[in-house]
Amino acid sequence: MTTSATTETRTAAREEAEGHLRALVGSDDAVLRDDQWSAIEALAVDARRALVVQRTGWGKSAVYFVATLLLRSHGAGPTVIVSPLLALMRNQIAAAERAGIRAVTINSTNIEQWQPINDAINAGEVDVLLVSPERLNNPGFRDEVMPRLAATCGLLVVDEAHCISDWGHDFRPDYRRIRTLLDTLPTGIPVLATTATANARVTDDVAEQLGRDVLVLRGSLDRESLRLGVVRLKTAEMRLAWLADHLAEQPGSGIVYCLTVAATQEVAAYLRDRGHEVAAYSGQTDTTERQALEQALVDGRVKALIATSALGMGFDASLGFVINLGAPQSPVAYYQQVGRAGRGTDDATVVLLPQLEDRDIWAYFASLAFPPEQLVRQTLEVLGDAPGAMSTVALETYVELSRNRLETLLKVLDVDGAVRRVQGGWVATGQPWSYDAERYARVAEARQREQDAMLAYLDSTECRMRFLREQLDDPEAVDCGRCDNCGGLTLSTTVSDAAVAEAGEALSRPGVAIEPRKLWPTALANLGLDLKGKIATGPAAGRAIARLTDLGHGQALRALFRAGAEDGPVPDPLKSALLTVMKDWSRDWDERPVAIVGVESSTRPQLVGDLATGLSRVMQIPIVGRFAIVDPSIEPGRGAANSAQRVAAVQRRYDLMADVPAGPVLLVDDLVVSGWTLTVAGVALREAGASAVLPLTLGTQT
Repeated sequence: MTTSATTETRTAAREEAEGHLRALVGSDDAVLRDDQWSAIEALAVDARRALVVQRTGWGKSAVYFVATLLLRSHGAGPTVIVSPLLALMRNQIAAAERAGIRAVTINSTNIEQWQPINDAINAGEVDVLLVSPERLNNPGFRDEVMPRLAATCGLLVVDEAHCISDWGHDFRPDYRRIRTLLDTLPTGIPVLATTATANARVTDDVAEQLGRDVLVLRGSLDRESLRLGVVRLKTAEMRLAWLADHLAEQPGSGIVYCLTVAATQEVAAYLRDRGHEVAAYSGQTDTTERQALEQALVDGRVKALIATSALGMGFDASLGFVINLGAPQSPVAYYQQVGRAGRGTDDATVVLLPQLEDRDIWAYFASLAFPPEQLVRQTLEVLGDAPGAMSTVALETYVELSRNRLETLLKVLDVDGAVRRVQGGWVATGQPWSYDAERYARVAEARQREQDAMLAYLDSTECRMRFLREQLDDPEAVDCGRCDNCGGLTLSTTVSDAAVAEAGEALSRPGVAIEPRKLWPTALANLGLDLKGKIATGPAAGRAIARLTDLGHGQALRALFRAGAEDGPVPDPLKSALLTVMKDWSRDWDERPVAIVGVESSTRPQLVGDLATGLSRVMQIPIVGRFAIVDPSIEPGRGAANSAQRVAAVQRRYDLMADVPAGPVLLVDDLVVSGWTLTVAGVALREAGASAVLPLTLGTQT
């Protein structure tokens, strides 16, 4: 089919398309909406490129599946769908199979199936191939599989296309490779990009990247089934109690979103103790367990998953509610999360329980923005001087960035042509590259405006759905009549005394494990250190009162360690919590500590000193020395961005000055950030004669 198709051809194509739709949805009277047909016609009849910005549940997947069936029936190659999450892939494959579409996926979890899948593609036995954006720059896939697919595919689909744009709330560097892929497609291969969360700026940016002759279809972003509301409660105890008292009232099954992994575990444990059928879900959840939990939620076998945003884009289920314990950083991200609810139901409840610590968590995520130019130039210089490819692990020893930030930087540089990923790591291309400081600043300013808008949403007395739609530049935004501000939803703010008491008890229960480091970082020889392999004589598992991100004692710890906070003795509430931790922990000791060694601090000497002397007094054991600062030119926290840099900094900054006894030693510090200070100190203590080293701190950052 071509742009010169006749009216009769178009009519016949629509009839055929609606036949495929009926098979897809399992309904004999299903018909395509006009805007759905416009998109399918552009792809399957006119071989154009299209950008579809439509609300969750509108039927974007129906567009590309029906277009696939039309194109395949006329001899086109398979459809390639670039999809961001495994949960989305699983849902899409299940939907495709219901319509008789042969769909497969290539991703990091099914490496053993790659060759059989390639063989099936070559044999014409695959209608749809789903790939993650990260696959696009896997050297083998990029150089061997993708060129063949690009030459033979019948349709390219980019799902969650807002990820292409660094103005989007969930920008992913790997998605930027799609622009390169588009340039390699033969003339006449249609392309579809879809998203539910793109404002005007993101829409324009994505359309520009799609290139020539793009049909842009933007529809109303109203979600007629959603009833939005905000419940403001003063304390973490009251918010947890609200969940315990009101979770059962919510319709069907749903999701309770938290901002951190630690919070999902804490909240899930509390709600289970209160008799609710819930489970924690995050990026740290094992893949097999994730699939089982997702299915349990779909089947209604759990009331809720207590989840991070890892349960996000593309998760498709008929959910009755979404509750956010803490506000996301932007109204756009919030709109996407609440879009998990109300897909297959006429009525779904959406509740936001804002927290005082939300802004602290936003500030942490903001600290992970694009690195300063000096570190980018240093990365390029190191790669340029290297005799061959360098792995990310080796590169860490030269550049003070965390592995995640370094990987993201390398992906951006790869897309920009300055580096290239090859077998064995990364190489510099030698192409000139400029640091676009102005653009990065504008993106940072945009993120700040989004945070301000999120705060405005909390305080708004106007229609909440209209507010979110206006943030997405929806020209049709009107009052919904369904939210709490419109009078369509009434949310109780009452919590029972019993629930508050139990929440307070759960949050005040101190104690998290400090897991010991097992292996030295790779390539420490690059930094002049003869350390590698297993850490044979390191510290044992330790204890801290809480994580800084925890809902209970985390609040007091965040205040204690906030930048600019005055040094001083350990606050009384934390002293009481520490004694409780010690009492519980002592049950696991093979032998009681006989001495204390403190880690010297230049920023909080009073805090660490008071901690050590207080423990000495209570336990009636001596302080026998300190892990002392011997090179103050190595500033506190140097190298904390990655393990190799941190080990090198700790080795230079500190030395053990102590008369170490033969028994177990309690190693005391204020805060665990990377864990390497305690590890290096623990190794030194063991080498000096301690039979065991037991680390104890007030808090841990993660």
